[in-house]
Amino acid sequence: MAKKEETYNEAIEKLRKIVAEIENGDLDVDILSEKVKEATRLIKLCKEKLYKVDEEVKKVLEELD
Repeated sequence: MAKKEETYNEAIEKLRKIVAEIENGDLDVDILSEKVKEATRLIKLCKEKLYKVDEEVKKVLEELD
């Protein structure tokens, strides 16, 4: 079964938790590496979602002209 992609808000919340864990400084190096990889994936996901919404909004606004 395919894993459901996170929503933008879910991804942002996960990013906030990862940042808090990293700032806490108690992470093992191996875990830190995994957290950074996950954060990178989430950032890419958020950027893609924001880009898509931006394009959709531009299209809708163009239709008003």
